[in-house]
Amino acid sequence: MLKPVFQKNDRLANWLIGIFSLVVFIVVVILGKFKLDVNLGFDVHIFAAINAFVNATIAVVLVAALIAVKNQRYELHKKLMMGALVLSVLFLLSYIAHHLLAGEAKYGDANHDGIVDEAEKLAAGTMRVVYLIILITHIILAAIILPFILFTAYRGLTSEFPAHKKLAKITWPLWFYVAVTGPIVYFMISPYYQ
Repeated sequence: MLKPVFQKNDRLANWLIGIFSLVVFIVVVILGKFKLDVNLGFDVHIFAAINAFVNATIAVVLVAALIAVKNQRYELHKKLMMGALVLSVLFLLSYIAHHLLAGEAKYGDANHDGIVDEAEKLAAGTMRVVYLIILITHIILAAIILPFILFTAYRGLTSEFPAHKKLAKITWPLWFYVAVTGPIVYFMISPYYQ
């Protein structure tokens, strides 16, 4: 097994993880309500494409990390999971940039007026319901997964492997679901970007 990277300090870890998770949540919610009207000279939806790519990459890294730990390659597992954390930070920055610069798109809004009228809903059909189910579950899990990810990482980095493994059994599938559904959401909503 691996040596601890950090000395165990649950009280400090709880505070730092709690504060960081809350700040990220508040920033995402607040910034999601604003749109900056600036012309950057390029299509700002490139950030959404970057988000989809980063999420897909995170999903691949998570699978590789799972395989590594199942094969008792703990150092590789640790490096892959740290890579997934770094990619998640890049995703968050790109996500915030996209929502600040592009605003919100609505599935089925074919005329890009910000309203999905009855004719547009009819044209979108049942795929709109499928999209909304995927989007809602993606958003809810993305909102709650961050502290789980950080606590799981903390337990691993302090070499508390039984607690790390117990948390990872919950965290890994939720994080994987969020990483996989991110690109699905992108490919479904991207035709409605203006």
